[in-house]
Amino acid sequence: MAKIGYAQVSIRGQNTDSQLGELAAYGCDKIFTDKVTGKLAKRPELGKALAYLRQGDVFVITRLSRAMRSLKHLLALAEELRARGVGLVVLKQQIDTTTPTGRLVFHVLGAIDEFQRELIVEGTREGLAAARARGRTGGRKPKLNDRQAATVRRMYAATGPDGKLQHTVAEIAEAVGVHRTTVYDYLKKED
Repeated sequence: MAKIGYAQVSIRGQNTDSQLGELAAYGCDKIFTDKVTGKLAKRPELGKALAYLRQGDVFVITRLSRAMRSLKHLLALAEELRARGVGLVVLKQQIDTTTPTGRLVFHVLGAIDEFQRELIVEGTREGLAAARARGRTGGRKPKLNDRQAATVRRMYAATGPDGKLQHTVAEIAEAVGVHRTTVYDYLKKED
């Protein structure tokens, strides 16, 4: 019987250290790790972990949300593992599906996890709608103000008597105080 661990984090600023530590402390023989963002993102390492499992093995995760996208996905995953004779252990929620009580707790907590996720999404949507109603929009502020943008356009359009550009992008970037990439991005957006 092997213990196969799976860790998953969002790309944005999270790291797997705590999950890997917990999985190693539990005694996992092999650990697969995905760094993905979003509910619908592909999780190639999850697929590899599931393919690696054999009858009698135990699939170990730290939280239900690490391996699930929705309650439907979670239940399908649990059924697939059960049919293959593979147990599921969720460390933080103390679930062990090799027992009847563990299976019950698994289903209840899976529903609660999905409910919490939906509440967070709903709250985020409401907050964004309220901000839009107050005239605020999300996203980064533009790196170029109106004056800088006009300077970029003017310098980029300037040509000499021979028809060649008078300024390189590096010169334009230095003149307005930004990185070359910002100038390229602005010019690309303008075209």
